Amino acid sequence: MTRSLAALLATTTLALGACTTDQGTAPLASASTVAEPADEAAEPRAKNVILFIGDGMGISTITAARIYAGQKRGQSGEEYVLPFEAFDNVALVKTYNTNAQVPDSAGTATAMHSGRKTNIGFLGVGPEAQRSSCAGTLAHPLPLLGEEVNERGLALGIVSTARITHATPASVYARAADRDWEAYLERVIDPETPGCRDIATQLVESDFDVALGGGARAFFGSENGGGRRDENADLPAGWVARTGGTFVTTADELEAAPAGAPVFGLFSSSHMTYMAEKDDGSTEPTLTDMTAQAIKRLSADPDGYYLMVESGRIDHGHHAGRAGLALEETVEFANAIAYAIQNTDPDDTLIMVTADHSHVFTISGYPRRGNDILGLVVPPNEGGESAAGEPTLAQDEKPYTTLGYGNGPGSIAGQAERRVPETGITARQQSTVPLYSETHAGEDVALYAQGPGADKARGVIEQNVIYDIIRSAYGWE
Repeated sequence: MTRSLAALLATTTLALGACTTDQGTAPLASASTVAEPADEAAEPRAKNVILFIGDGMGISTITAARIYAGQKRGQSGEEYVLPFEAFDNVALVKTYNTNAQVPDSAGTATAMHSGRKTNIGFLGVGPEAQRSSCAGTLAHPLPLLGEEVNERGLALGIVSTARITHATPASVYARAADRDWEAYLERVIDPETPGCRDIATQLVESDFDVALGGGARAFFGSENGGGRRDENADLPAGWVARTGGTFVTTADELEAAPAGAPVFGLFSSSHMTYMAEKDDGSTEPTLTDMTAQAIKRLSADPDGYYLMVESGRIDHGHHAGRAGLALEETVEFANAIAYAIQNTDPDDTLIMVTADHSHVFTISGYPRRGNDILGLVVPPNEGGESAAGEPTLAQDEKPYTTLGYGNGPGSIAGQAERRVPETGITARQQSTVPLYSETHAGEDVALYAQGPGADKARGVIEQNVIYDIIRSAYGWE
């Protein structure tokens, strides 16, 4: 499935990215066919909603990925159009947490799935709670979109290339005053308070139709190769017994899983493998494979579905200061979106594409048109000393790359002499402030939307409004 689907998507994405559609002017209606006034017409409703979250996919990441994707196809890159960039409805989204100017994924994803902003590190819990507090978790619960989807009889799907218990996917189904409670409650302030459950337990006790991602170690004890404190723990076995669903661990098993029953897939011990580092023998499905399986299975529900798809490793590539890894993940994310566009009906399916936050990731230096986005800055050919395509030199007489970071592990601070930067897909870009891990950034991110209710994705909005757009599209207001 993986190879054939990849071939299909290469064609699909190229077609979507290489051209735009001209919109002609519709003829005026005759007197006998004049439409009802807008305030009397029924507002279109969505049967299905798909929310694509590119973790850490800020505007600079989208721009660089656009160029990178175009260059992979032999273009200069700047003119390329990612599939979701063709959507008519676009907004800017404010991402701050209630206690943080620059947010984390737990607080931002909670805003999208509860309709409330909250503190950094909180999942489905209001900002009134104390970090790592069981009592606070229980006393200040927020709505969970996953729960309402279940209550209203829709199918539910969760897909991520990160651990399925990681912040963004967990925001669909879990409440925790500490995002680190993935496999057990660590550093709990009030351990005697009953009722708190770790995030993995909350997932297997919830009702979903499709859950696919990484993070198997949170579901098993040491006797089964996991990291839970109960050495004999096997949460997927309990889930199978309760639901009659299928637990899978490879792409082939996922494809072969019976239709008409829930499917739960864990394809790696922790996060799934970066696309740029996969080998031909990988048993992991791609994000596009998982998205395709989710849409196929969820579409069988006559009442509709909600699907959240996260590209979690865009974020991790940036944290490592390795832009090429992040951009390759973004291209695969765009492939998954292209599949969804081609295999859903825009009349009944709202597709939204956004990010939870951005990164301190920059594109700079006046490189020429078509310059290798992962390479050194080479200036426009205007004659003179740079006419032969020699890189631009900084004041230290060394070249520099187009892509860089404001902070992170590639810092040049403290070096007696700045090294010539690395280039290529696995290179670590240079940065300024030395940190073990590059940080998130606080600027707005984009929201792109197509389908029923997409017209509400306009202007500058708070991140929690995405939740309102989803509920409005379903007609749940």
